[in-house]
Amino acid sequence: MRLISPDASPRGWPLPGALALALLTLGGCSQMPKLSELTSATGDKVLGLVRPYRVEVVQGNVLTKELLASVKPGMPRAQVQDLLGSPMLTDVFHEDRWDYIFTIRRQGTEPQRRHVVVWFEGDALKSVDAPNDIPTEREFVASINTLKLKGDAPKLALSENERKALPAPAKQAPAVLEPMGPVRSYPPLEPRS
Repeated sequence: MRLISPDASPRGWPLPGALALALLTLGGCSQMPKLSELTSATGDKVLGLVRPYRVEVVQGNVLTKELLASVKPGMPRAQVQDLLGSPMLTDVFHEDRWDYIFTIRRQGTEPQRRHVVVWFEGDALKSVDAPNDIPTEREFVASINTLKLKGDAPKLALSENERKALPAPAKQAPAVLEPMGPVRSYPPLEPRS
């Protein structure tokens, strides 16, 4: 029969040594930096070096100021659906309301969420409740664009002075029209009289 001393654990480790090891292990965890300290302000990089992969999540219909301006009171439901797309939420108990919810999370940009409610009276559009921050199409594309141009944007058009400084185009000889297909002469089908 084996006797266990009161200062030893059942596996044979001395109890004070096991307690010291457990306290050191737990103490080390308290010294670990928090996740918010490891990531940058935008949450893109860990320790400023590593960029973890994040899945792009896009849900709902993108509604812009131009689309909402095209919808007018009195339009039938089918026409509203053709312009704005299918609503994300329709409720059997609230048939006069369609909810368009749009969310996007894209790496390198701020997440976006918008909620637009379309109200009907019978089959005709009554009103549209939209937040004030609905972007135009250009603003939306700029907000999700992760491609950053280095330096100035390329110049796409010439000024009037630059156009005048260009050499005049060379005059080209008029194009000679060539007959299409084989050129053949055939004898007349009927004799000439």
